[in-house]
Amino acid sequence: MAHMALEMTESLEERCNRILRNMEASLTARDRVGIQDFVLLDAYTSESAFLDNLRKRFHENLIYTYIGTLLVSVNPYKDLDIYSKKQMDTYMGVNFFELPPHIYALADNVFRTMLAEFNNHFILISGESGAGKTEASKKILQFYAVSCPSTKLLNNVRDRLLLSNPVLEAFGNAKTLKNDNSSRFGKYMDIQFDHQGGAVGGHILSYLLEKSRVVHQNHGERNFHIFYQLVEGGEEDLLRWLGLERNCQHYSYLVQGDCAKVSSINDKSDWKTVRKALSVIEFGESDIEHLFGIIASVLHLGNVKFDADLRGYAILNNNPEMHWLSKLLGIPTQVLQQGLTHRKIEAKAEEVFSPFTVDHAVYARDALAKAIYGRTFNWLVNKINESLANKDSSRKTVIGLLDIYGFEVFHVNSFEQFCINYCNEKLQQLFIQLTLKSEQEEYEMEGIEWEPVPYFNNKIICDLVEEKHRGIISVLDEECLRPGEATDLTLLEKMEEKMGGHPHFITHKLADQKTRKTLERGDFRLLHYAGEVTYCVVGFLDKNNDLLYRNVKEVMRQSKNAIIKHCFPSTEPDSKKRPETVVTQFKNSLVGLTEILMSKEAWYVRCIKPNEGKQPGRFDDVLVRHQVKYLGLMEHLRVRRAGFAYRRRYEIFLQRYKPLCPETWPNWKGTAAEGVQCLIKHLGYKPDEYKMGRTKIFIRHPRTLFATEDAFEVCKHELATRIQAKYKGYRVKGDYLRQKEAATKIETCWRGLMARKERERRAWAVKVIKKFIKGFMTRNQPACCDNSEYLTFVRQNYLTRLRENLPKTVLDKNTWLTPPPIMQEVSQLLRKLYIRHMVRVYVKTITPQRKAQLQLKVLTSSMFKGKKENYPFSVCRPFMDTRISEEDINIKVLQTIQHEHIKYSVPVVKYDRNGFRPRLRQLIFTQAAAYLVEEAKIKQRIHYNSLKGVSVSNLSDNFLILHVTCDDIKQKGDLVLQCDYLFEALTKLNVVASKQSCVKVVQGSVRFDIQPGREGFVDFKSGQESMVYRAKNGHLMVESTRTKSR
Repeated sequence: MAHMALEMTESLEERCNRILRNMEASLTARDRVGIQDFVLLDAYTSESAFLDNLRKRFHENLIYTYIGTLLVSVNPYKDLDIYSKKQMDTYMGVNFFELPPHIYALADNVFRTMLAEFNNHFILISGESGAGKTEASKKILQFYAVSCPSTKLLNNVRDRLLLSNPVLEAFGNAKTLKNDNSSRFGKYMDIQFDHQGGAVGGHILSYLLEKSRVVHQNHGERNFHIFYQLVEGGEEDLLRWLGLERNCQHYSYLVQGDCAKVSSINDKSDWKTVRKALSVIEFGESDIEHLFGIIASVLHLGNVKFDADLRGYAILNNNPEMHWLSKLLGIPTQVLQQGLTHRKIEAKAEEVFSPFTVDHAVYARDALAKAIYGRTFNWLVNKINESLANKDSSRKTVIGLLDIYGFEVFHVNSFEQFCINYCNEKLQQLFIQLTLKSEQEEYEMEGIEWEPVPYFNNKIICDLVEEKHRGIISVLDEECLRPGEATDLTLLEKMEEKMGGHPHFITHKLADQKTRKTLERGDFRLLHYAGEVTYCVVGFLDKNNDLLYRNVKEVMRQSKNAIIKHCFPSTEPDSKKRPETVVTQFKNSLVGLTEILMSKEAWYVRCIKPNEGKQPGRFDDVLVRHQVKYLGLMEHLRVRRAGFAYRRRYEIFLQRYKPLCPETWPNWKGTAAEGVQCLIKHLGYKPDEYKMGRTKIFIRHPRTLFATEDAFEVCKHELATRIQAKYKGYRVKGDYLRQKEAATKIETCWRGLMARKERERRAWAVKVIKKFIKGFMTRNQPACCDNSEYLTFVRQNYLTRLRENLPKTVLDKNTWLTPPPIMQEVSQLLRKLYIRHMVRVYVKTITPQRKAQLQLKVLTSSMFKGKKENYPFSVCRPFMDTRISEEDINIKVLQTIQHEHIKYSVPVVKYDRNGFRPRLRQLIFTQAAAYLVEEAKIKQRIHYNSLKGVSVSNLSDNFLILHVTCDDIKQKGDLVLQCDYLFEALTKLNVVASKQSCVKVVQGSVRFDIQPGREGFVDFKSGQESMVYRAKNGHLMVESTRTKSR
C-alpha cells in the first residue's frame, strides 16, 4: 500500500512539474523563439515582423504558431519527435493555450468543443503543394484514433478511417515538381461521433481529380502512385493475369515524366499497405480483381498505337494490347476497335460511323483512359463511404477535414491552376466572412462595442470568375457550347470583349506598353487576392469540355467488369444535350462545399512550405512571404487584432495570475469576474488597456499582457520555492508517519513472532529434557519407547567422541575410549576394524626394502622374543645386508668361495677349543656353507647339512656355539664365537641355511664337542661387569651384566 501511494504521489508531482514547465512556456523565451501567438505581436501590421517571428520559431524546430485559434504549420522536411503517443496524452483534455502550439492542441480543442456544444465543426487545411497538408490531415486522424473511446466496433471504424488514407493517396496522389506525394484532388472527410465521442462513421467528398495526369505528365513528374505500385509490387501471378511486365518503361502513360523511380517512394512497400487497407475496408476479392483489372487496362490503353490507312484514317493492325483490353474489360475486341477508331453521328433517323484521323483517335483513346480512371476513382470513394457509413440513425456530431489544394503559381499556368486558384478565392472569401462573423459575434456576446475592420474583400475577383453571363466561367462555357470552330484564341478574344475594363483582368491586348512585355499573346492575367497569376489559354476549351463520345460510352456499357458497368450505367442520360462542362461542375461542387462549411464551426490549419528544395532548416523569405500573402494570414491577423489582442475567460485568467495579488491568492471567495477586477486593479491596468465582458476579459495591447506575464514569471519562481518547501515537508511528514506506522506494525508482528517461536522452543526443550531424564533412568533396560531416544543419543555421543579421539598409530593400544555398556560389542568390533584399517594403511606405505627388513625382524622376534635378555635392544637397530664388504675379504678367499655367492659376512671372535684363547676371524655365509676365515686362510668350512644347531644363552652376552657333525676324528669340532651382531648374524644364517629351528636359547651352560668323544663347556652367568675367562673347572666362563627390561 505504501508503495502504491508513493507511485501516485510521484505521478502527481510529475504532472505538476510538467504543467509548470509547459504552461505558456514560449512566452518566457520570446526573444529566442518568438511569439507563439501572432495576435500578441506588437507590430502586427508588419509583414517583416510576421516573417521574422515565423523564421525564429522555424529555426528552433517550433513549426507551429497560432493566430488566435488558427494554426500556422511550417513543413520542417525532417522527422520531429513531437507526434508520439506521449505527446498525444499530453495534449488530451488540456486548455487550448495551456501548452505550446501543436496540431494535437487544435484537434483536441475541436473535439472537446464539439462534445460540449453538441454541434458540427470542420478543420480547413490549406497550403500549396508540398506544404504538408496531407500529413497534417493524417496527424489529426491519428490523434482522434487514439483519443476517442475504444470498443471493438469503434476500433473497426477507426481502422477504416485511418486506412482510407493510403488507398486514396495511391489513387489520387502523384509526384509533382514540388511534392513527391502531392494530392491531385480535393478531399473533404466527415468524421461522425456519437454523444460519448466515439468515432462511429465517416463520409468522403472528392473534388476535381486531375484526370489529365493519367495521359500526360510534365518532365520530372509521375502518374498516380497506384500504377507504379501495381507494376513494381504486384505479385507475379497477378501481373501475369493482367498481362503486365515488371518494368514501368514499357508503358507509355508512365514514362512521359522520365522519373518512374523516386528515392523517397517505396512502391513495393506501399503496394502491401494498399492491399492490406483494401481488405480492412471490406473490398471483396472480386472488387479488388476488377479494380486492378481497370488499372491495368488503362496502361494497356496507353500502349494502343494507331496507324493511318491510305486515306489518313486511323486503323489498328495486330495490336496485342487490344487482346488484354478485351480480356480485362470484358468487351469484344471488334467492338473496342470500332469504338476507338470511329465516331457515331446521328442525323435524323440515321446513324453514321465516321472514321477518326490518327490525331482524333489518340484524343478519343486518351479521353477514354481519363474517363475510366476518373469514374473508377469516384466509385472507389463511394465504396469507401459505404464501408464508413454509420447505420445508426440517431443524431451524430461531425468534425470535417478539408484537405484541398493551395494557391498554385507555376511558370506556365493552365486550366487546372485556374480552377484551383478560383477555389482558393472562394475559400478565402468564406474564411474572411467566417472570421469576421465569429469575431463580431464574440464581441456582441460579451457586450463589447464592435469596431468595423478594414480588409481586402475579394468578392470582386470571385464575381470576375463566376458572375452569370459576364464571368470567365460563363464565357468559357459559351465558347465550349457554341457551334462553329471555337478555339482557345477565340475564347481569349471573347473574354477581352466581356471583361475589357475590369481592374483585375489583363491581356496582351489590354495591357499598357510596359506590362505587355511580360505577357504572351495567348495569355491572360488575373490579379488575385494573393497576387498576380498569368494563365496560358491554350488547352482551356479541351480540358473544360472533357468530352467522351457517346458511342465510346455505349462500348463501355457492354463491359463485363462489374466496376465499369457501375461507372457507365445504362440509366445514364444519353440525350443529345451536351453535359455540364468541367468548370461548371467544379463551380457547383464548390457551392455545395461552401454550404456544408457554412453550416459548421470553422477551424483552420495553414500549411507553409519553407523552401522549394525540400531542405530541412532552410527558410526562403521570398517564398514564405508569398505564401503568407496568398494564404491571407496578415488579413486574418488584422481581423483578430481589431480592437483587442488578447481575451480569456475570467476563470482561466484568474487561475493563472491570481498569485500576483495578495487578495486573490491562494483562493478567491467571490465570483471570477470580481476576482479579475480586483487583480487588474492591483496590477494597475489603465481603463483604455482592457474591457470587461460578460464572461471574458479583453486586453487591448500585447505589452500589457507581457508585463503581466513577466511579473507572473518572477512570482512563479517564488511560489514554486514556497510550494516546493511545503510539498517537501508534506511528503517528508507523510513518509515519516507511514514509516512510523509501518515500523510499529512490523515491531508488533516481530515481537509476536519471536514470542511464539520462544514458546515453541521452550515446549520442545521441556519435552526433550523429560525424555532424556526418563531415558537415563531406564538406560539399562531393554530398548523401548521411553529410552530409545536416550540410547540413540548415547550412541551418537559416543561415536562423535570416538571420532575425535581415535588412536593415531597401530602401536597406540591404550587410547581407545571406554564405551558405555550398550556400545561394548560395537566398540570391540569398531576397534578391530579400525586397527585393521590402520594396519592396512601402514602396510600400503611400506617399501619393498622396508618390508624385507621387517620380515627379518619378525623372524628374529620368533627366535628370541622373551628368551634372551638383550633382544629388545636389537629391535630398533636395522639389519644390514653384510658387515664386511668384499673389498675387506682377502682375494684368495674370494676366489675360493666366489662360486658359492657370498650372502653375508660379519667379524667375530673365535675362542679356541683348547685353552679358549680369543682370535679375530671373519664369518662368511654363502649359499652352501659357513666359512671361518683368518685373513687369506679358510680355517673351517661348515656345510649347512652338517650344522646340527646353534646355542645361545638367555643372558645379554653375544656368544654363540655352532654345533657341527663330527664323524671323523680329523674334523674340527663345534665353534665358540662372540659376535657383536648376534641377532642379525643368526637371522641371516637361519634364512640362508633354511634352518627354521636350529637356534636354541639355553640357561646356565652349553656343552660343545671339541673333537669326537671329547667335549667342552661354556658357562653363562650374570655379573657386575662383562667378562670372559677360563674357570677353574676348565669351563669357559662368560659373565654378562644384567639389562633392564624394556
